[in-house]
Amino acid sequence: MNKFNRAAWLALAASVALLAGCAGSQSGSSYSREQTRGEMNVRLGVVESVRQVAIEGTKTPVGPLAGGVIGGIAGSNIGGGRGSTVGAVLGAVAGGVAGQAIESGVTKKNGLEITVKLDNGQLIAVTQEADEQFNPGDRVRVLSGQGATRVTR
Repeated sequence: MNKFNRAAWLALAASVALLAGCAGSQSGSSYSREQTRGEMNVRLGVVESVRQVAIEGTKTPVGPLAGGVIGGIAGSNIGGGRGSTVGAVLGAVAGGVAGQAIESGVTKKNGLEITVKLDNGQLIAVTQEADEQFNPGDRVRVLSGQGATRVTR
């Protein structure tokens, strides 16, 4: 493997690792630093229905930028002179598009839309990561506060 291929693969691996770290959690069990030590409103209810949903992946500048750099480097090795310049530009554009798609795919998560009938009769729906199983008839707590709502047992 030549130096270029090794550098490109290392850059790609670093980009994927960075993208995985950028994915914010929407789990019912995960709390951001800002949400800790804060008061939450607790309501009780019963699960009415549960529906599988997809939580979109992130769309930050990191994916297209990393893909563009890697594609530009790869494309610049095509031909010489003007061919190299054209290859770099086309490689950067294609790499940027691919980087965006990779970022979105890597950070996409499975989710649940949980419809809960609260004890006061109000019907609400909360969407969160599918990291805990809920079934119709389950007694649950709905925690709300600091910009987040989650369903827990």
